[in-house]
Amino acid sequence: MKRSYEEINEKLANGDAVVMTAEEVIGLVDSVGVEKAAAEVDVVTTGTFGAMCSSGAFLNFGHSDPPIKMGNIWLNDVPAYTGIAAVDCYIGASEMMEGDGEEYGGAHVIEDLIEGKAVKMRAESVGSDCYPRKEIETFVSLDTLNEAYMFNPRNAYQNYAVGVNSSPRTLFTYMGKLLPRYKNATYSSAGQLSPLLNDPQCRTVGLGTRIFLGGNEGYVSWQGTQFNTTHPTRNGVPVGNSRTLAVIGDLKGMSTDYIRALSVHNYGISIAVGIGVPIPILDEDMMRACAIKDEEIYAPVIDYSVQSRRRKTLAEVSYADLRSGTIELFDRKVKTSSLSSYPKAKAIAAELKNWLDEGRFEISRPVAPLPSESKPKPLNISTREELE
Repeated sequence: MKRSYEEINEKLANGDAVVMTAEEVIGLVDSVGVEKAAAEVDVVTTGTFGAMCSSGAFLNFGHSDPPIKMGNIWLNDVPAYTGIAAVDCYIGASEMMEGDGEEYGGAHVIEDLIEGKAVKMRAESVGSDCYPRKEIETFVSLDTLNEAYMFNPRNAYQNYAVGVNSSPRTLFTYMGKLLPRYKNATYSSAGQLSPLLNDPQCRTVGLGTRIFLGGNEGYVSWQGTQFNTTHPTRNGVPVGNSRTLAVIGDLKGMSTDYIRALSVHNYGISIAVGIGVPIPILDEDMMRACAIKDEEIYAPVIDYSVQSRRRKTLAEVSYADLRSGTIELFDRKVKTSSLSSYPKAKAIAAELKNWLDEGRFEISRPVAPLPSESKPKPLNISTREELE
């Protein structure tokens, strides 16, 4: 069975396409098999909702009178990056408010803008002949900004490690609170609903792929940073962090149902991002990939008390076990908790399904594939002479 992007979009336009979520097709494949399921279903929708620190937004304020070339900008006292143009900035989600970094940051600014709140903007400049103004203080909102779009360099990790702590003291990490002596384990993935676990080789996900981003339409703009194809696989999917996506989308039209600021105790600021990717069923292999179950997807267990990037894998556990509430580690039961929301992931997959069923969304063929081979390099301490 073969099916093209054009055939699928024609069926979507005519209201004849069959769209199911990744969770729904598991039952269908169990019932009728891969071949019949592939012949029946045109698109499978996926979803994930969890902390994605490598996120932020580009904003354009427009020119004041007299004009200013903004050298430093603060939004609700959160510094933004200005080294691009006179009245453009990039607000990073994990940037902290000056003086109160753990409670408010760039993610909160982004959430406030989406909610329609007024945000205090303060800027300074050294001044010039063409930009004589040296300071400005005002309030802005999403409606007053010319452009406001999310550009997230690393989102939608294909898989991720499970965090534990062997040390005698509690650790506070981006994986949450890790209790001493392996008393808990935390994880962060939608498992069988997660976009890149349903297309593990990124056959249909590439540059230009149209996606659900934060409640609005978005696009894959590049491979995400730390894109890694070298992790070992199990049942066809990687056991480890692996591939990521760089994504872009208009902040105007996003919803705080799917973009939420996070304050992580003793760690800092993060942001929860909702992403959904439609997977076109081009052939039986695509259906087979989309029917993967939590019990077939494994994550490595990593000890975060080891102060080295070379942390060893202590065990491999399935997402079915992780979602059960406990895993077995060193012949003891360890309680588990998730830092991503499976109910939200289900909601995103269902919302994307509705968009497709209603003809509000179509499948896009990637304009270029993501890398087939990539291994991130570590940061080593080097001298100029060694590098040149």
